Amino acid sequence: MLIMAGILLAGCAGTEKAKPAELGPNTALVGVRQAWVSKVGPVGFPLNIHVVGNQVVVADSTGLLAAIDARTGGDMWRTTLNTPIAAGVGSDGRYTSVVTRENELVVLENGKELWRQRLSAVTLTAPLVAGARVFTLSGDRSISAFDVASGRKLWQQQRTGDPLVLGQSGVLYAVGDTLVVGLGGRLVGLNPLNGTVRWDVSVANSRGTNEVERLVDLVSGVSRVGDVSCMRAFQSVVACINTARASLLWSKPANGSTGLHGDDTLLVGTESDSKLIAWRRSDGERLWVSERLRFRGLSTPMLLGRSIVVGDDAGLVHFLSREDGAPLNRLATDGSAIVGAPVLSGKTLIVVTRRGGVFGFRPE
Repeated sequence: MLIMAGILLAGCAGTEKAKPAELGPNTALVGVRQAWVSKVGPVGFPLNIHVVGNQVVVADSTGLLAAIDARTGGDMWRTTLNTPIAAGVGSDGRYTSVVTRENELVVLENGKELWRQRLSAVTLTAPLVAGARVFTLSGDRSISAFDVASGRKLWQQQRTGDPLVLGQSGVLYAVGDTLVVGLGGRLVGLNPLNGTVRWDVSVANSRGTNEVERLVDLVSGVSRVGDVSCMRAFQSVVACINTARASLLWSKPANGSTGLHGDDTLLVGTESDSKLIAWRRSDGERLWVSERLRFRGLSTPMLLGRSIVVGDDAGLVHFLSREDGAPLNRLATDGSAIVGAPVLSGKTLIVVTRRGGVFGFRPE
């Protein structure tokens, strides 16, 4: 019950409703055209848009999954699970996985359902499909591994922690032969064969006077370049960790709840009041702050060439300069919020809206 309470309370620590920043005339300084539009149903969960080659896999809240060809916008396959989805999507191109609101892990092969397994707790983090296994991170801080073909549970590990957990997608990814998981304010490397701990790094510590203020869970949206992974702890810090040496490189205070993106020199993220911040990746030095889109409810940003791409609550996709955050272009979608983070497949930029619009754009 306490874990459920944490999920229901997620997002309660945030910015009071304020008037979104006014947008000036759109002067297109970079060329972008809309290439195609596809459609799924409404998306009311923390969607992870998964890209493998030219295949883009998305899902909606009703249980619809679709693999879309990023080149054309046409379906590669589409199927309905007939049960609402709470978390997803994870995929390796052949196998695709989601979690239902009934806490069932579902795995499909090329769009056809293979098996379902019930999980121990509410799960909002997209499963990870890798190495012929499916890995899950649940709200009771349990990590489970299943055989991707048969659904047989291979192992489960659980770590105790604060009674409340964040009601959004957490950190679960692979670095080489290590499974990397966010557990509270710690980044933990596990052996994917048996779940034993290889290393454990503290990213952020609990603070505040009540359970909500002490939430420090790591949030999805990790910027990884080689052995260095940079991430955000919920409304606490942004930090970079060397996973090969299991060491914290730097940590800086930050007040946001969405993930980060970057390259080998720059790291970008949005704060809870929609300020956009750029940090120097090597040491966390703040390079610039833009308030041009303040209170517009920004998504996780994405670096794309000389641009930063970010969506807002009005369904606008903004292209901003990586040098100072100045506007370069913006495009409209369907008027509903951009969910998840923009992704790139080949030369196609893809965003998904709350109403289920899947838009493919081609930056020139």
